[in-house]
Amino acid sequence: MKLRPLHLALLIAIAVLPRLAQAQVKLKLGTVAPKDSSFHKILSGMGSEWSSRGVELKIFAGGARGGEADMVSLMRNGALDAGLLTAVGLSEIDTSVEALQSIPLLFRSLDEVDHVGANLRPRLEKRLREKGFVVLFWADAGWVRFFSKFPITRPDDLRRAKVFTWAGDLESMKLYRSSGFHPVPLETNDILPSLQTGMIDAVPLPPYVALTSQVFVHAPNMLQLDWAPLVGALVVTEKSWNRLAPDVQRDLARFAAAAGRQMKARNRAESDQAVEKMKLRGLKVTRLSPQIEAEWRTLVEKTYPVLRGSKIPADLFDEVVRLLAGFRREAAQKAGVQ
Repeated sequence: MKLRPLHLALLIAIAVLPRLAQAQVKLKLGTVAPKDSSFHKILSGMGSEWSSRGVELKIFAGGARGGEADMVSLMRNGALDAGLLTAVGLSEIDTSVEALQSIPLLFRSLDEVDHVGANLRPRLEKRLREKGFVVLFWADAGWVRFFSKFPITRPDDLRRAKVFTWAGDLESMKLYRSSGFHPVPLETNDILPSLQTGMIDAVPLPPYVALTSQVFVHAPNMLQLDWAPLVGALVVTEKSWNRLAPDVQRDLARFAAAAGRQMKARNRAESDQAVEKMKLRGLKVTRLSPQIEAEWRTLVEKTYPVLRGSKIPADLFDEVVRLLAGFRREAAQKAGVQ
């Protein structure tokens, strides 16, 4: 039978319809992680995998969509669909996430960070979901340490500095001030110019971030004190997530989980590598004696009663302490057996 042009056009349309039904969904993701950093590269690789399931991921890196509080606002109004956020940004959604990052000098090893995180994640993800955000993966960038213009050894040295703190993090500012420090609230993109102009003298950052952002050039001293882990997560708004079919969601979540594992492993390895690279370029590292480290611990432990119930929900604070006590007890028993 000879096909008329109209019949032929209908057949072509029928053949193309399934493809049209699978036309790419576009999702916009924001992060303060620098462009071309390992964070950005891993997200880009994840985006390539997502494209195989009909999802086009556009990444705005380096704070191109503002600070983390700005990005949370943009996600809430639909201008962004997803964000790779630290606990500071995630706390704009729910303060419970602060329990993983905002208790200085509480964690003594990354194994402890992993143990507490694994136990708290289901509860945290439930709270974030109730606020309209789906967690696709968790990751960290290793330890935050102080980078400064002049050497810092004791707490009194830090009291002479103007210290970066996240804009909008009022509780951290109160705690710094109550301990005699001088916090200066800024967005991430303002760190480097503020060091150059003298607005700030010290910045708490993971070494890899200090290297990639070139902060160490203007703050060439690092205090070898594991202040806290920099913990974060990739979240997507529930509204955007629900635009996807369940089978697509499963595949995207699987790709994202693999990206999260890769990001955590690479960031932790790069943290130590970054210190060595910066030392070759003039970074001076201040190591502490046990006695001086005890001064820092005594100082921050005085803030714990204030942190509990203000910056960090009391039930989460208590749970972190309980989990750490159990983990350390078990580790001590194993060491005794050996």
